[in-house]
Amino acid sequence: MSSTSRSTADVDPYAVMALRRGMVVAVVLGLMVFALFTYAAITVPGREGQKGDWSILDRAMIFLIGAAIAWFLWRYATIKALPSREGIVVRNLLITRHLSWSQVVRVQFGGGAPWARLDLDDADTVAVMAIQKADGAHGRVLAGRLAALVHVHAVGAEPPAAPSPD
Repeated sequence: MSSTSRSTADVDPYAVMALRRGMVVAVVLGLMVFALFTYAAITVPGREGQKGDWSILDRAMIFLIGAAIAWFLWRYATIKALPSREGIVVRNLLITRHLSWSQVVRVQFGGGAPWARLDLDDADTVAVMAIQKADGAHGRVLAGRLAALVHVHAVGAEPPAAPSPD
C-alpha cells in the first residue's frame, strides 16, 4: 500500500500534526520575500550625499524588514502539534504551550474558528493552528485523531499501536 493511500488506521496516533497548504505557501513566499528585499537593499542607488540616494542605514533597514517578514513566514510554516503519551506540545505562531492530557477537556473544530481549539480544565482555550479548516479533509482527519487521543487519555487507556510497515 502506498503512503498516499494509507488509511487513518495505519497512522501512528502520536505522529506530528502539521499544516499542509499553509506550510508550502509560507516557505515559498518567505524565500521570495527574503531574496527580493536582499536584492533591493543591494541594488538601490547609494552614493552618499546625493539627493534621492539611499544611505547604508536605509539599505540595512530594507534588509531587516525583509528578514523580519521571512522569519514571520518561517514561524508560520513551522506551526505544529506534537502529541506524546504524556501530553501535547502546541507550537502556534508566537507561543508554544506544553499541556498534559489531564489538562485537556475536549477538542473543538467547528463554528467560525479557522483552526482547532483545546478546552482546558481551567476554562482556558488553546488554539491548535496546525489543524486548519483550510486543509480540508486533512484538517478533519487531524482533528479526529486529536479528539481520539484526548478521549483515550481521559479514560486512561492506551491507544492502539500503529501497525508494522510489513
